[in-house]
Order: sequence, then structure tokens, then C-alpha cells
Amino acid sequence: MTTAVSTLEIRNLHVSVETEEGPRQILRGVDLTVRKGETHAIMGPNGSGKSTLSYSIAGHPKYTVTEGSITLDGEDVLAMSVDARARAGIFLAMQYPVEIPGVSVSNFLRSSATAVRGEAPKLRTWVKEVKAAMAGLEMDPAFAERGVNEGFSGGEKKRHEILQMALLKPKIAVLDETDSGLDVDALRIVSAGIEAVRAQGETGILLITHYTRILRYIKPEFVHVMAGGRIVDEGGPELAAVLEDSGYDRYVKGGAAAAPAEAGAVS
Repeated sequence: MTTAVSTLEIRNLHVSVETEEGPRQILRGVDLTVRKGETHAIMGPNGSGKSTLSYSIAGHPKYTVTEGSITLDGEDVLAMSVDARARAGIFLAMQYPVEIPGVSVSNFLRSSATAVRGEAPKLRTWVKEVKAAMAGLEMDPAFAERGVNEGFSGGEKKRHEILQMALLKPKIAVLDETDSGLDVDALRIVSAGIEAVRAQGETGILLITHYTRILRYIKPEFVHVMAGGRIVDEGGPELAAVLEDSGYDRYVKGGAAAAPAEAGAVS
């Protein structure tokens, strides 16, 4: 079954990871809905499960879903392979992008677009698309001939991730700590790239971050706080301002805000 508006639904998600001591539960019942055109920020202290949530959506084999569901437009995401999830419209910008030696950025981007679109983009229009997207991210055209992430600075890696998102036009984009390691100028440029995609209104964005500084550039409609593997609070942009002032202590110490998530009320 499909819906008129692209929707990612996560229900009662429990996820564990294998350690030397055996499986360790990280997510303990996450409920979340992200619709086309919406921007959601997931915030929380280190170790709260934010990145685990992102990798579970994308299908990282290290993480095992032990209970719950993830669907995209009513289709079972957990039954899909990693590449099938990408073709279905799920995009992950990783906190630590990996190097792909010997593969140029231009070849990587066109191969990715071919896989997602089901056919190779016409070269003339594709070159224009890439140049326009790179210009929006203040990237030198020569960047396209470099090896993917080889010798890239932190800012270059993150710009490349947002370049991919701009060209692939996913239904749902999961951005895992995209602001990590960026200086002020790189943060501004990367945020502008995200805003350009957001302005098109075709992509639901799940912005995972530990800090509030990126939210000075990108104003989410929804802010969710994770602690202890659950979403323990939610609100609008005003919640981010509260977090900037007070931090996460009250959530880590098991404050009253944890009750709604334990009851499965947060979505």
C-alpha cells in the first residue's frame, strides 16, 4: 500500500549490536514518523542511540532489529537490502564517510544516480545538474575528478554528502551529525545546501545532531530528544533553544520527560 505523501514510519523499534560480551540493546522502543517536506531534528547526548537509529534505517549489518518495524510508504524497509533501501528513496549522510580509492567523484555520482533512477542520466543534462549543485555548495569543479573522500577535509566530505543528496533527491534523507567537525564557514555552506534541498519540499529530513549550532541555520518543524535508547521528549524549534541553555542532564538522570516515550506516545 502507498500513501499520497512519502512517509517513513518507525514503530516500537528495538535494536541491538553485537559486542565481545554478547548482544547489547541500544534502541529500546523508538516511535517516529517523518513525512515528505518535514524536517525533524533528533538530539541527545553521546551514546543515546542517535547514530544507531540512522544506521538501522539504512540497513547497516552491524545492527540487529529485535522488535518493531520501519516502513516507507507502507513498504517494509527491514525486508529490503541496503541498495534496495537507497533505490526506494532512503538516503544516509554518514557521520564518518568512507574513502573509495580509485573511484572519482563524478563516476560515483553518476553511478549512484543511475542506480536510484533506474537509468543513466543523459550526459548533457547531468553535467549541468552536477555543476549547478556544486556551485551551490561552493565546490571547485575540479573536485569532481578527485577520488571519493581520498584526502578530503572534514568539510569536503560533508559537502560531498550533501552534493549526493541534492542530486539523488531522496524521499527521506537521514543526516547523521553532518555538523560534526565543521568550522563556521563549512557549517554555513553545508547548511545552505541542506536548506536548498529542503526548499524543494520533496524530501523528508531527519537531522541527527548532538549540538544546537546547526539549528541556527536550519529550523526544524519538530525536535525530538533521545536518551537511553528512547525518544524522551519532543517539541518545536523552541525545544532546541531550551537544550542549548540547559543541556541533557535532566534526561540522562531520568527526568519526568521520559514518561511519554515509555508509553509509546511520541511519534
